[in-house]
Amino acid sequence: MWKQLHGRLRPVGCGVEELRRCRREREAALRKARREQQLVSKRLLRDDALEEADGGCVAPILGEAEIQQFLQLAHRGTEEKEKERALVTLRRGLQHPETQQTFIMLEGSMRTLVGLLTSNQALLQLEAARCLHELSHSEQSAVAEACLPATSYLLTYVSGHSSELIELCLYTLGNLIVESEAVRRQLLPQGIVPALAACIRLCPGLYSPPAHASTVATWPEAEPWSRCRVCLVPSLHHLQVNNALLITHGALSTLGLLLLDLAGAVQRSEDAGLELLVCPVLRCLSNLLTEAAVEAAGGQMQLRDERVVAALFILLQFFLQKQPSLLPEGLWLLNNLTANSPSFCTSLLFLELIEPLLQLLPVSNVVSVLVLTVLCNVAEKGPAYCQHLWPGPLLPSLLDILAFSDTEVVGQCLELLQLLFLYRPEAAQAFLQQSGLQALERREEEALLQDRVHALQQTALRG
Repeated sequence: MWKQLHGRLRPVGCGVEELRRCRREREAALRKARREQQLVSKRLLRDDALEEADGGCVAPILGEAEIQQFLQLAHRGTEEKEKERALVTLRRGLQHPETQQTFIMLEGSMRTLVGLLTSNQALLQLEAARCLHELSHSEQSAVAEACLPATSYLLTYVSGHSSELIELCLYTLGNLIVESEAVRRQLLPQGIVPALAACIRLCPGLYSPPAHASTVATWPEAEPWSRCRVCLVPSLHHLQVNNALLITHGALSTLGLLLLDLAGAVQRSEDAGLELLVCPVLRCLSNLLTEAAVEAAGGQMQLRDERVVAALFILLQFFLQKQPSLLPEGLWLLNNLTANSPSFCTSLLFLELIEPLLQLLPVSNVVSVLVLTVLCNVAEKGPAYCQHLWPGPLLPSLLDILAFSDTEVVGQCLELLQLLFLYRPEAAQAFLQQSGLQALERREEEALLQDRVHALQQTALRG
C-alpha cells in the first residue's frame, strides 16, 4: 500500500526549481495512487454468532424455485419465526455468486425484498437488510445495479434508531458505490451527502469536549464509543462519493473538528477501540486533501487551524503506544497537509514537532519513509524553513539512516539531504566533517541509489 514511486534526482545543475517541480509531480502521483487504491475497497459484515446459530455448515446454492419459495414464505408466511427462517436461508444462499445471479434475474425478487426491508417487523427488516448486504458484496456491477430500487430506503434508514440497521445500510451503500457508476449517479440526487452528514450528527459528542463528556455520562459504561463507531466508521470510509461536492459542503472543516475532538478523547479515555474511529477520519481527510482544487489552495480552503497539526501529533503518540500499525495513517495525513501548504509546515516548526517526528524513525521502514517525506515537504519550502531543520538533531539522524538496509528509506533520506544542502550549505560542511562522504561512498554501487548518491556528493562538495 505504501510503496514509494522511485524517482531519481536529476544532476544539481538542473536548478532548485526544477528539482522542486520533479519532486512535487512524483509525490502528487503517489498521493493520488494511494487514494484510488483505498476507495475501491469493500466491506463484508457477517455476524459470527449468526453463522454459528445457522449450524456453521456451508450454505447451499439456491435455484430459481427455492428462491421463489423462500421469498413467498418471508412475504406471506403465517408466523414471524417462519418468515425469519426463510430470509435467513435466502441470505445464506446469497453468499454464492450463482445464487446472486439467479436472484437478480428472477422477476419481482428485488421488489419483494425491498418490501420486506420496509416492513414494520424489525427482525424481518434486519434480515432483509442482510440479504441486500450480501448482494452488495458481489463483484458483478449488474448485481449492484439490481439493488438500485433499494437505495432510497437504505438512505432513509441511515437516519434511523437501530444501530445494527444503520451499520448494515452504511456498509451496503458503501459497497454499492464502489461497484457501480449507475449507483453513484442515483445516490447523489437522492441526497447521500446530507444523509451521511445527518448520520455524523447522530454520533453525539464529536464536536466539543463538553458535549462529549455530558453525552458519554448518559451511556452504559460498557460501550461509551460503540454507537459513534457504528455510525462513523462505515460512513466515513465511503464518504467520498463526490469529493468536490463534499468539499463544497464543508467536509474538510467538519472532519478537522472531528479530528480535534478525537485527539481530546484519546487523552481522556482508555478505550482501546478508539483507533477504529480515528482511522477513517484520517483516511477521509487525507483523500480529500489530494483533490486538485484543495492541492492548488495548499490545503487551506477549509482547513486552516494549526490545532489540526497538534491534534494529529496527539493521535500519533496514541498510535505509538496502543496501535503502532496505524502510525502510517496519521503520517500520510501529515504528508498531505504539508505537501503544498507553507502554513502547515510553519505550524510543524512553531510547535517544535520536528524532534517528536524524528523519534518515530525506528518504528518501521514504512514509518521512516513517511517521516522523511514530511521533512522533505518542510525543507522544500526554502531557506527560511531549512534554518529550523539545521542545526539540530536532524543531521545525526540522517547519517544513521544512510546505514539502513532498506533502499527506499535511504533514497528518501538522500532526497532530504539534497534539499537541506541546497538551502543550507553550512549543513553540507557539517555533513562532511561527520564522515558523511564515506557513508555515501558505501551506497554508490547500488543501482537504485547511484544517481542520487552522486548528485548529493556533488552538492555536498560544492557546499
